[in-house]
Parts: sequence; C-alpha cells; structure tokens
Amino acid sequence: MSAHVEMRDLRVAFPSPRGPVEVVHGVSFTLGAEKLGIVGESGSGKSVTARAILKLLPRAATISATRLTFDGIDVLGASERQMRAIRGKRAGLILQDPKYALNPVMTAGAQIAEAWRVHHRGSARQARAAAIDLLAQVRIRDPGRVAALYPHELSGGMGQRVMIAMMLAPDPELLIADEPTSALDATVQAEILRLIEDLVARRGMGLILISHDLPLVSHFCDRVMVMYAGRVMEELRAANLSAAQHPYTRGLLDCLPSLIHPKDRLSVLKRDPAWEG
Repeated sequence: MSAHVEMRDLRVAFPSPRGPVEVVHGVSFTLGAEKLGIVGESGSGKSVTARAILKLLPRAATISATRLTFDGIDVLGASERQMRAIRGKRAGLILQDPKYALNPVMTAGAQIAEAWRVHHRGSARQARAAAIDLLAQVRIRDPGRVAALYPHELSGGMGQRVMIAMMLAPDPELLIADEPTSALDATVQAEILRLIEDLVARRGMGLILISHDLPLVSHFCDRVMVMYAGRVMEELRAANLSAAQHPYTRGLLDCLPSLIHPKDRLSVLKRDPAWEG
C-alpha cells in the first residue's frame, strides 16, 4: 500500500507572551488508502495535526518534523505554489459546520462549479453540469433544484453534502474530515458517514476522520489514533478499540453511557500528569 502521508515527529508551536508554546509534541503516523480516525478531547491537537499536512495553520505557527510528506512531496519545504497544487486538488478538507464554511452569497451549485473550474479549466456550462453531477453523487434528490439554492436555504445534512461535493470536485487522493457530522442529528449523521465511506472505497482515497465519538470511529475507521495534550497516547486497529490498554483511552471509554450496561453514575476521567510527558 503506497503512503499518501508520512509524518514523523511533528511538532507545532504558537507564540505567547512567555515564549513559544508547543501544542503538538512528536506525532508520527503513516496513511495510505485507508480510514484513520483521530480521537481525543477538545484541545488535544487533532485538528492542528491534520491541518499541518496542508500547511493550513496560522502564519505565527512554527511547524517542524523529521519527515512530513504528501505522496513523497516534502510539505515543509514546499512553496506556496506547490501547496496550492495539493490543497483541494489532491487533498480535500471538510470543515465542521457548513453554515460558516459555505459562502452565503453564492448558490450551492456556483460554489461547487467554482471548485471544479479551478482544477479542470472547463467552460461555465461544463462546470454547472459537473456541479449537478457531483450533487447527484452525494445523493441529493433533485440536484438541479438544490444547485440553485443558497446556503441558508439548505438543511444541515444538505449543507454538509454540498461541502463534500466541493471537496470531491477535483477528485482528491486524500480527504480530511474535521468532525463532519457533529452538527447533525443521528439519522443524518449515519447517512453522511455511509456516503463518505462509499466514496472513499469507490475512489480509493485515504481518509482522516477527526471526531470525539469513539463508538462511531470504532465502527467506521480502519485504525484509531488517540491524542491527549498534543501527544499520541495509543494507536490501534479500530475493531480493537474496546480492548484498548492505555489508561486515557480506557478512561474515555468508561465515560460513555451504555444502554446494555446502564450505570447510576458515569465515570469521571482521572488524568495522570505523566501523560503530558
């Protein structure tokens, strides 16, 4: 299996009045045509780690790594022009909430068509046809009608499908989904995940799914990487998540409510300072 991403000893720091503060500490992983889930609490470094692959961090951020490549391209040494050839075209990023990610003054079809034309250089008519076809691929009924709608006229599930269609327009090799279902109800969430799973399998893409939802990741992904305070606590097969050994992962699992084994009171995670290195 060829590697889409190789990351070795990634470190990310941000400036502060007291000097640089390192928020990601030595993260390493390799990703091919598979589904990798990154889980952990808010602030654990999940999104920062994923965005470093595309160099989409603030200018003030300092990024270093022993190795950070996308399909063999040295990301840290790449120029902005080289990165623009990767972002969108070869690696897509699905953001958390379509209400804030979509342009409110452009129709859904126009935004998808714009993404398509940037990478395919076709005519306006071809771009519109491609946008409608992409909406059909993400299983939107009556794609021609939806293409004419503005973001505020879309439901949460439809907005998320439009964002996925935009990311698929350039036919990427890697998809980074940053909590793509957190704003959706359980039924729509399941539909979106089935859609992403089908597209990843059919197109042979790699996927990084960032989530707080451990059961979801365990059923959906091939591997799981558990992060805490900018460090990887544990990495294991998703199917084996319930048998995780690290106390942090066990603590997260024990905090989950269960209908099969109900508890009068949920467990509270007990943190060990040693986890922060």
